[in-house]
Amino acid sequence: MPHLISTRAGTSSTGVRTGLGVPGCAHPLLAAAEWDALARTGPPLHWVVLDVAGGPGVQPDPHCLDAAGRLRNAGVRVLGHLDTAYGTRPFAEVIAEAHRYLEWYQVDGFLLEHCPADRATLPQVRRTVGALRALREDAHIVLGHGTHPHPGYAETADQLVTFRGPWRDYRWSQVAEWTADHPPERFCHFVHGVPRGHLDEALRIARWQGAATIWFTDRTDRGGSADPWEALPGYWDDIVSRIGTGVSE
Repeated sequence: MPHLISTRAGTSSTGVRTGLGVPGCAHPLLAAAEWDALARTGPPLHWVVLDVAGGPGVQPDPHCLDAAGRLRNAGVRVLGHLDTAYGTRPFAEVIAEAHRYLEWYQVDGFLLEHCPADRATLPQVRRTVGALRALREDAHIVLGHGTHPHPGYAETADQLVTFRGPWRDYRWSQVAEWTADHPPERFCHFVHGVPRGHLDEALRIARWQGAATIWFTDRTDRGGSADPWEALPGYWDDIVSRIGTGVSE
């Protein structure tokens, strides 16, 4: 268990630009307006995850191909969604899905969702990431732990998701001390249930904890019965404006 502290000194003066990492919207047929808005957003987006059907699906989807193409044309990375099931999915199955993402959608990298976080599974995750980089050398790899993992994971991928959960937990959260050894560009926070009136507070927490990629939404999981990431926040234009103009800094 890493030692935890309440803030991360020094990140407020780094000049690092906060940006948005989109964990995934609903299918473009169900969320056409959301995908259109993402394609118009541009630079404030660090990347957008494409989740066709809990992965790449069993055949190419023209609607997803169009959505991914419009994002890349706007200069936004598109990441394929690979669910590792906390290390329980077979290695070959995960890599086969990565192959399909690359062949069908020309993705720029991958989000390894439900990524294990303990030391014992670190070699397994390193093997997976190594295989993904063999498929595409410049792939942008994000490990979706949702919590602070063993520090060794920081050397394995481009970014780590070190918080994923509700606002009620995030506002009192603490950051692992070891993260101070790495720049904010390495860390992501996904927070749901953030009220519009607390958006500035949430942005300050991310800045002081040293996370440069964030996704804040007022959508909730409705007690675990809904996906809070499938639609854009109700204050989408507001958060894009704040981040795009550097207000969060």
